[in-house]
Amino acid sequence: MTAAPAPETLRAPLVVEFPFTRSLGPVQSAFLTGLRERTVLGVRADDGRVLVPPVEYDPETAAELRHLVEVAATGTVTTWAWNHESRPGQPLTTPFAWALVRLDGADTALLHALDAPGPESVRTGMRVRIRWAENSSGAITDIACFEPYESDPAGAARDHDGRFDDPVTGIVAPARLDYTYTPGRAQTGYLHALAERRTVGERCPSCAKVYVPPRGACPTCGIATTDRVEVGPRGTVTTFCIVNIKAKNLDIEVPYVYAHIALDGAGLALHGRIGGIPYDQVRMGLRVEPVWSDDGRFPDHYRPCGEPDADYDTYKELL
Repeated sequence: MTAAPAPETLRAPLVVEFPFTRSLGPVQSAFLTGLRERTVLGVRADDGRVLVPPVEYDPETAAELRHLVEVAATGTVTTWAWNHESRPGQPLTTPFAWALVRLDGADTALLHALDAPGPESVRTGMRVRIRWAENSSGAITDIACFEPYESDPAGAARDHDGRFDDPVTGIVAPARLDYTYTPGRAQTGYLHALAERRTVGERCPSCAKVYVPPRGACPTCGIATTDRVEVGPRGTVTTFCIVNIKAKNLDIEVPYVYAHIALDGAGLALHGRIGGIPYDQVRMGLRVEPVWSDDGRFPDHYRPCGEPDADYDTYKELL
């Protein structure tokens, strides 16, 4: 079935966010716990260099490093770049400099924000000190920023046993990207069709494969796909996995199943959640149909449609 031409291209803000929890080894644990106590710790390499931030293995020799030392909260700017406009999540809300600061007693530099009135006030070699955050939690943000500070260099690093009460053993590391997404001609048509409860792909004029969602070009033949084809709505489960870890902000009880579903008429499978059936009864070849979201804009999940399972030979090329 050939569909109508795609309407005007869409644009929308999009946020990609991957916060994850990571455990800390003895070196990173001591470093972050030290920041919580307003103490900066580095690690001494076998050749005497003091590395700040500390690492567990020497980047040059790969030797294991465990000799912790305390360095000063003052240091010297080794290089810098001016940040004309602060972005959400950055250390300061006003323009600032990103600076590499070699703390007194260290042989490597630490990257952080430098609070300065303007780029004309920043220079390589200027003396700075740590401005500590009002509330500390055992994270790099316990250093609020650096600030100009006229002083003589402090002494050498001092040995530290790395022992603190209630050490930090894990952190949540956020990763976030905000941008404006333009789906392009092919996917714009696909999204508009979903709003009409239809699934529309595009066919390659050379190999005749129908891509759903459409990509605008066939990745195999390198030819533009302009022939729009409506597929489904029913399809076949080709492969699947059982999800046992609950995702943040996703109101779905575990375990649940995500599957690759080859819609009737499509040349490859798309992924979707399977509902309406116990997770341990989902199987390859299961015939399913979409259950649309409350606003009717996309399939919320797929459920069994009551048809007999598809024969393996009918979908083996779509695994």
